[in-house]
Amino acid sequence: MHIDSYQFGKIVIDGTAYNSDCLILGDSVLPNWLRKQGHLLTVEDLQPVIAAKPSVLVVGCGASGLMKVSEKVNQVLCEHGIELFAANTHKAVARFNELAGKGKNVAGALHLTC
Repeated sequence: MHIDSYQFGKIVIDGTAYNSDCLILGDSVLPNWLRKQGHLLTVEDLQPVIAAKPSVLVVGCGASGLMKVSEKVNQVLCEHGIELFAANTHKAVARFNELAGKGKNVAGALHLTC
């Protein structure tokens, strides 16, 4: 998968535009991704990612980086052998494309606003 572009509230992945937060798992995009606590990413929110077993999870924390990642997330991902990269969504998109371009098994959890 390749993220063609990102701007506040909109992302284009492999030519398809999305206007809601999304997960990228393998060759599929899961749009309308919601978290239980909105601006806090928890282990529960990442169950599809954990089941997919990527080598890296890239988290886009929003344009301004307002979404927080709970402390437990990194611990659980590490237990499953999944590396975590979390940054504002602009940086996350660049990192996702970099890793995907190198053939890494990368997943994305992308918050498009805030």
